Amino acid sequence: MRHNKKFNHLGRTASHRAAMLANMTVSLIMHKRITTTLAKAKALRKYAEPIINHCKEDTTSSRRVVFSYLQNKYAVTELFQNVAPKIGDRPGGYTRIIKLGTRQGDAAQICFIELVDFDENMAKTATKKKATRRSRRAGTKAETEAAPAAEAPKAEETAPAAEEPKAEAPAEEAKAE
Repeated sequence: MRHNKKFNHLGRTASHRAAMLANMTVSLIMHKRITTTLAKAKALRKYAEPIINHCKEDTTSSRRVVFSYLQNKYAVTELFQNVAPKIGDRPGGYTRIIKLGTRQGDAAQICFIELVDFDENMAKTATKKKATRRSRRAGTKAETEAAPAAEAPKAEETAPAAEEPKAEAPAEEAKAE
């Protein structure tokens, strides 16, 4: 029976697996996104997320715990200085796995694993989506009113900018005389 044996050994010894996951976590922290196989990405998520969770409180103890796993002081500094402020209010789920397909050589499933708050493309789409109700029309009344209002100041801004140099030129000539 296989009760409570859901840990993926990834075909490696315990020391090799620990070193590989630590190195992959360092790469993930430094580069914010890495490409790997799906099995390694799932194992990395279970390894990296508790480590990232330690950086929420910046104490000497938590820095030492994280360093004991990663053994890279640059990654620890990056984690506590740059990653911690962005994930401070997030309760968990710091990584995202995006499947890319299969690798040509051995047909292994390949994927991205990335830190959630550091992908600008996903962050832009998440902030745009603010609708609270559904409508059959393409745009709401507020959106159609906002579009001409946004265009009107642009036209007004260009007109005074064109007039200002003309007004300044006679003043400069008067000062020169």
